[in-house]
Amino acid sequence: MEEIIYLNGDLIPRSQAKLSPFDHGLLYGYGLFETMRSYGGSIFRLDRHLARLRHAAETLGIASKLATFDLEKACYEVLKANNLAEARLRLTVSAGEGDITPNPDTCSRITVFIVVRKLVPLPPESYERGYTAVLSSWRRNSQSPLSRLKSICYLENVLARQEAVTAGADEALLLNERGFVTEGSTTNIFAAGGGMLVTPSTESGALPGITREAVLELAQSMGIMPVVRQVELGELLRADEAFLTNSILEIMPLTRLDDKPMGSGRPGPLTQRLMSAYREMVVKET
Repeated sequence: MEEIIYLNGDLIPRSQAKLSPFDHGLLYGYGLFETMRSYGGSIFRLDRHLARLRHAAETLGIASKLATFDLEKACYEVLKANNLAEARLRLTVSAGEGDITPNPDTCSRITVFIVVRKLVPLPPESYERGYTAVLSSWRRNSQSPLSRLKSICYLENVLARQEAVTAGADEALLLNERGFVTEGSTTNIFAAGGGMLVTPSTESGALPGITREAVLELAQSMGIMPVVRQVELGELLRADEAFLTNSILEIMPLTRLDDKPMGSGRPGPLTQRLMSAYREMVVKET
């Protein structure tokens, strides 16, 4: 069966899905996206993803146009149309077709499309080994409001990720212009030690991740002190344990950085507790 795509209110075969070469998402990266995970046909924290998207759309000035779409219904429609239960969903919104000049006022209608793919989770061995990371040469501008948006202007992240691939690592970590830790190319980062769980603040240039938010909630409920602030690289390197989060990976232990062990070089006990608690949260909420 051919893959079904949601495009501007319609469910159509992938072969029929067309975008304008004058779409400002393509020309100028003027757009947003969300990556979500479905468990048994239920999309985990879809409401949080859509709330983040709508908030970002206000910043880009396209919120009123986005409000005409029933995005929750659309996500489930395309999931059902592809007969998928365990899936990865990508929802993309752009300013739409306009003039070739960088003037979004010429875009009369936004573009909204959703694609889904069957998700085969990583094997347990990956979580037992943990991820390796390298420090990226790219720097995040924490002063830019774009650092807090999940924008399709994603080149910085892609190039950082390519550095990881070239180095044979799983992920790349980015610092901001002042040398503080921000996040991974596709992940948020946490460090644990001294009874605290620390993650970089959005003011540092970190994206307000949905899984990040869930982990902060879990830490609070488990009696672990969650701390959101600037994080120095040295503090991360000295941490007892560290882990990465995103909607697809869930919680992934970070066991090596620049070929040096993080903590013991194995998934730490707090990380493992949070991994179990997160999976329980997923079961409860889906």
